[in-house]
Amino acid sequence: MPKPIKIILLLMPLTTLLLVDSNNYYFISLLLIIYAMLPFFIIYEKRKVQLRELVMIAVMIAIAVAGRSAFFMLPQIKPMVAIVIISGICLGAQSGFLIGTLSAFISNFIFGQGPWTIWQMFATGSIGFLAGILYYNNILMKTKTSICIFGGITTFFIYGGIVNLNSLMTNNIATIIAYYVYSIPFDLLHASSTIVFLYLIAIPMIEKIERIKTKYG
Repeated sequence: MPKPIKIILLLMPLTTLLLVDSNNYYFISLLLIIYAMLPFFIIYEKRKVQLRELVMIAVMIAIAVAGRSAFFMLPQIKPMVAIVIISGICLGAQSGFLIGTLSAFISNFIFGQGPWTIWQMFATGSIGFLAGILYYNNILMKTKTSICIFGGITTFFIYGGIVNLNSLMTNNIATIIAYYVYSIPFDLLHASSTIVFLYLIAIPMIEKIERIKTKYG
């Protein structure tokens, strides 16, 4: 295990201890999210990535950013998570995480940067990573039904569950529960739109990406 990752794994529980008798839980939670993301970038940095793989990653990020921007007038109806899932399936878990985090970060130059950005990056990257892991282990099948179900569940529970934490400025349990209940319609709309986008574009995009991988290696 690389030394920087060992240091991060040590810092995470130490940072968590700061939550005790502290009102800085929001700042500390942001630190924990950053700690969780760093190992992915460190591992990816140490890989011998070929130029054609970098080109594919850049193209998928561009498609995800353009897709999110194209639907800027329709809140919660965005194809970005769908494209990240497709990326994780076709390019692997690590690339899926990288595409997810960078797509959220870059597209927020259009939608607005803020403390929510890091949560969106981690949530979207986690979905891309999970898609790659499950597909590699033959749990997520390359069928329209399987991909749509995965997209709906992960968008609602993982993306919604993580991103909603961004707005929680209190550790009051009642407030947290109320906020999550209030967010359910928005998360359902986002999950439903992800299912629709996956239904329309998942298989055609996967086939095209697989064809490119076969042709160029």
